[in-house]
Amino acid sequence: MMASIDTMIERAREVMAYAYAPYSKFQVAACILGDNGQFYTGVNVENASYGLTLCAEAVAQVNMVADGCHKINSIVVMCNTNELCSPCGACRQRLHEFSSEKTMVHLCSQQALIKSITLDELLPLAFKFKP
Repeated sequence: MMASIDTMIERAREVMAYAYAPYSKFQVAACILGDNGQFYTGVNVENASYGLTLCAEAVAQVNMVADGCHKINSIVVMCNTNELCSPCGACRQRLHEFSSEKTMVHLCSQQALIKSITLDELLPLAFKFKP
């Protein structure tokens, strides 16, 4: 498992430079490991109208879904300040849509793992809809 976390950290670090954060200067990168064994990266994309900003986690998730994968095994999230960077509330709910009770969220610096937590611990009482 540690080998995949190391790979995810490396993939997120590689795309960090592509984050578009001219307003906040706060670059975020994410890497998802799908249940198909593939890695999906994303970076934040800011907009002058902040409400239109795309989070790195959401971009990685869209890349995963566009590839036909609908289950997240784990996700790495990091920022350019190397401090703990946790997904926002909206991203927690977005991630929940494609996760299980075993989905792990790894909060990382650009070099190493800082903290691992399950998505259920990060988002207790998530909104769930069963059609």
